[in-house]
Amino acid sequence: MSVVGFAIFATLLLCACVSDFQRRRIPNSVAGLLAATGMAYSAAAAARPAHALIISLGGLLFGLALWLPLYMVRWLGAGDVKLFAAAGAWLGPARTLDGALIGALAGGVLALVWMLFAYGVSGTAATAAMAIANPRRIVNHSVDVKSRRAIPYGVALAFGAMAAALLPLA
Repeated sequence: MSVVGFAIFATLLLCACVSDFQRRRIPNSVAGLLAATGMAYSAAAAARPAHALIISLGGLLFGLALWLPLYMVRWLGAGDVKLFAAAGAWLGPARTLDGALIGALAGGVLALVWMLFAYGVSGTAATAAMAIANPRRIVNHSVDVKSRRAIPYGVALAFGAMAAALLPLA
């Protein structure tokens, strides 16, 4: 990805992060613009634009497929899923998988830090012990986007997408 392409990609992801952190909401307009610019950039920067569009669409669909199950069990909000799918349009399928793995790790760290601030050390330890003892109980957790305690997981997913974009090509 060129410097200009990465600047556009990072700026749109940063806009999504600010919105997610402040309002626990990622606007559809940001996700849509991220997807559209990713597909346009892919086509414009490639020697074979039609092939690049297919790869870009593949990244978008793969990003959607990776996180949609977590939306369906209400662990993630729809905006988080749409944001990562849109980032996949920039990354392509292989980098989308890299970004998802990095984003999941970043999300685990974010969740731990968020729990420490919300519940303190003893509350976090008790919650972790409960989750280990009865993991099925977590499945019933539902995302409350209006709550200030809701984790802005889009921030972790955006971090994963940006990190994947910066990885050297194999």
